[in-house]
Amino acid sequence: MLPTVHRIQVVAILLAAVCAIITLLRTSADAREEAIRVQGSTTFTAEILAHYQGAVELATGQELNVVPNKSTPGLIALLENKADLAMISTTLKSAITSAQKTHPDLPYDRLQAFSITRTRVALAVHPSNPVRTVSLDTLRGVLRGTIVNWSELGGMDLPIRLVMVRNGGGVKLTVENELLGGDLITANNSIPVSNGERIVRVVEQETGALGVMQFNLLHRHSLPELQLDQVILQELNFITFGHPTPTLKAVIDATREVASSRFD
Repeated sequence: MLPTVHRIQVVAILLAAVCAIITLLRTSADAREEAIRVQGSTTFTAEILAHYQGAVELATGQELNVVPNKSTPGLIALLENKADLAMISTTLKSAITSAQKTHPDLPYDRLQAFSITRTRVALAVHPSNPVRTVSLDTLRGVLRGTIVNWSELGGMDLPIRLVMVRNGGGVKLTVENELLGGDLITANNSIPVSNGERIVRVVEQETGALGVMQFNLLHRHSLPELQLDQVILQELNFITFGHPTPTLKAVIDATREVASSRFD
């Protein structure tokens, strides 16, 4: 049996070890809690963070907890303190207008936008569709529901089935803002879907489909593109609530830097 002094020493060592483990666990938990919460645009995620999140984390020493859930939900999450940064793939004005429809009383005047880069909206058609070009004016007619059949565009006698992510997505907000002056898309024969991957599947199966989507999705799945006489650009922005902290500013700057490398 160990002498009393030795037993006390052993107990002290064990207690010290337990305390060290508890401290380590608390530190790990704190580190997880301090991860920067980022929510919003799936376009922003696919174009930037899906490729460069690791580089941003390495450059800033900050972990990013990214939740892609569309521009409007991301903005609302930021305003409700469920996110530290919002990602939107449209203008801040358009995103606010969309969010106010369901959450009119949030402090939108406190929001600040930080431009990261731009991409473009793409129009995808079924491989059997012979139509490959269209003007912006004609597209406006499709979106407003005054042009309803592919035969009006020199194609087959088929209804035009407009396929888009339902409300809250940056692509739809951008198209409404840039082409329709902020008016809503009113095409009747449309197919609303939950996300961009669903657009791909519908366009691949539906002969009369016209998918309005992220360019990266069209490119990744090698879908035929309906070319416009003028591109529709999407803004990819980070949004903060008030002035960004030094930590958030570092993440914004690092993301802008890696985004610019896409064109080098």
